[in-house]
Amino acid sequence: QVQLVESGGGLVQAGGSLRLSCAASGSTSRLYAMGWFRQAPGKEREFVAGINWSGSETYYGDSLKGRCTISRDNAKNTVYLQMNSLKPEDTAVYSCAVHRSIAVLTTTKGDFWGRGTQVTVSS
Repeated sequence: QVQLVESGGGLVQAGGSLRLSCAASGSTSRLYAMGWFRQAPGKEREFVAGINWSGSETYYGDSLKGRCTISRDNAKNTVYLQMNSLKPEDTAVYSCAVHRSIAVLTTTKGDFWGRGTQVTVSS
């Protein structure tokens, strides 16, 4: 069992930046690939970024590619998502999830999910 808690969301103006954090707990959490996803009202959940257990591989979805960076600190069991040049269309609930396979994670499937943090970008 892995518990995930996101933080760092909020209201930001267009062009601004936010850094999201996802803290994982559980004895084997550091062995999981971790990823960020987002879901806007009326839209399907989409993959934003993923990172393998060691941090040596990262993958990005099209939505924030070039404007975000995913990283992890296994000593803290935490994954981060640095988002820059935010646009109003980036407004969504951002959630993190884990899976044994980074490949599976990129398909928006996860073994465990956090509850999400709201990101609102004003124009």
